[in-house]
Amino acid sequence: MRRSVPLAVAALAAAALSGCGADYPDLFVLHRTGSIPGARLTLLVNDGGTVRCNGGDPLQLPARLLLDARRFARDLAEEAQDDLTLPAPRGSVLRYRLRTQDGTVTFSDEDAVHRPELSPVIVFTRAVAQDVCGLPR
Repeated sequence: MRRSVPLAVAALAAAALSGCGADYPDLFVLHRTGSIPGARLTLLVNDGGTVRCNGGDPLQLPARLLLDARRFARDLAEEAQDDLTLPAPRGSVLRYRLRTQDGTVTFSDEDAVHRPELSPVIVFTRAVAQDVCGLPR
């Protein structure tokens, strides 16, 4: 009987350390719209490493994409606090709206030419849409 008590305690400690049942906050929700087929997309990215594509079930996000998402959410915190909205320039095809706990950043694909900090969002969105969600765009 004495031996089973330490084993039970060890098992409980291991379960606690592994994060079983832990709830993670959402990093952001991203909406993409545009004038081309397949432009409409909603991604809900969770800090636990999952993404919901267009309201579907959670899918596992590759570690490199999760790290990218964390980085640009952090890097755009100031712009989000200011609720940055860049008007869509002539010739833009896609529009992005990134909402974090800090606020919202709205921009187009053309804005990334002059604001390179926005490029990672565009690259991330396409990679997740194709590689995780299984969408063509």
